Amino acid sequence: MAVVAELGETVSKLRQAYESSRTRSLAWRQAQLRGLLRLLKEQQETAFEALHEDLGKHRAEAYRDEVGLLMKSANEALRQLGKWMTPEKVWVPLVAFPATGQIVPEPLGVILIFACWNVPLGLSLEPLIGAIAAGNAVALKPSELSPCTAKFLAENVGKYMDAAAVKVVQGGPEVGEQLMEHRWDKVLFTGSPRVGRAVMAAASKHLTPVALELGGKCPCIFDMMSSARELQIAVNRIVGAKWSCCAGQACLAIDYLLVEERYLPVLLKVLKSTMKRFFSDADAMARIVSARHFERLRNLLKDREVAPSILHGGSMDAENLYIEPTILLNPPLDSAIMTEEIFGPLLPIITLKKIEDSIAFVRAMPKPLALYAFTGDAKLRRRIVEETSSGSVTFNDAVVQYAIDALPFGGVGQSGSGQYHGKYSFEMFSHKKAVMKRGYLIELTLRYPPWNERKIALMRHLYRFDYFGFVLCFLGLRR
Repeated sequence: MAVVAELGETVSKLRQAYESSRTRSLAWRQAQLRGLLRLLKEQQETAFEALHEDLGKHRAEAYRDEVGLLMKSANEALRQLGKWMTPEKVWVPLVAFPATGQIVPEPLGVILIFACWNVPLGLSLEPLIGAIAAGNAVALKPSELSPCTAKFLAENVGKYMDAAAVKVVQGGPEVGEQLMEHRWDKVLFTGSPRVGRAVMAAASKHLTPVALELGGKCPCIFDMMSSARELQIAVNRIVGAKWSCCAGQACLAIDYLLVEERYLPVLLKVLKSTMKRFFSDADAMARIVSARHFERLRNLLKDREVAPSILHGGSMDAENLYIEPTILLNPPLDSAIMTEEIFGPLLPIITLKKIEDSIAFVRAMPKPLALYAFTGDAKLRRRIVEETSSGSVTFNDAVVQYAIDALPFGGVGQSGSGQYHGKYSFEMFSHKKAVMKRGYLIELTLRYPPWNERKIALMRHLYRFDYFGFVLCFLGLRR
């Protein structure tokens, strides 16, 4: 009961902070972003230690995927915030003369952010940047599966930011459930579809809008490169996007690869040599987050129908939660490894008669968060964009789209709903309020009863040709 009371007090204080209106000012928003930048700069080594303790992330990976990206995002928000907050003027038809219209972005209110454990700093603070830039009060719930990062956030966010308006709440699933008993103005959840459904069900009690980032099985279509150099670069990017992003424990990581049968031998040769070069050091790849997730991945490989498809790797170290980068060739399509999101260092390769068949293959699967394709064929690229649906499409690279603030990040269908990053983060946590102002110079009586055919005729002109309709209406004002 003490925990319930404490959470209720936290939500109440956040509501009070928001209702005080101080979070709405440009100065407050800028101060919070600057505070976040100071946190990331001054506590950077502590952040690296927390990420290594939770996931075994090398400091280079931690900076590339989390700390560095966050500093870039916060700086971009600071540069653009005044522009984002400026009301947008819109055209108002002449028939409404004299009148003006504009769209005014306003904060939604009190926001709840559920972060995931695989990019625990980034998935906590990236949406936080957007929420405070939009002028909201925010509760941040880090994952209990990355306890060191959660502790780092709890100990530091209040020191560098407005502790009354930005709060970190620690705890497990029971705390998340209690948080969802309260009314929020928006919830962002990053995690599994199973928990996402529970969050949406709980939010429905208060009609709270929910944004979901749920991942999914991200396919990679591999068309043969035109030169040995391009082939090596493509494989570098594939290997990096699969195994150097938290050991494949990333929602944007390549989940499976599609390739023509005739190109398989050369692809495998370059894949194996590149994996050996990238991961010769023991600390080059993050570890599996927990014993439960390790066991889940081990069971995927132990499936008696899947085990014969292991082509490379497969060794495991349960004590250190390590699984060797593993390649599987044509595992059964109805097996768990091909129907569930892998979220680990296992890469199934599916061979096709011709690469164009990949489009039908992808369309038969649930819509993914991202689709990757390595190809120089403009016609194939066009077909992929037009004939498939995914949160994003990236050609000749993978995962890098996450770092581009000008591109929205988010899923579609089962891979999620809502988009953020850059201005899209600001918009996710804002309401676009329509504001119109009219004068009293002209009053069109055709809008009022009593009705007649002449008024209907004038309205027809009005809706078809605004300018002429306006003139006709003006001439008929006294009717």
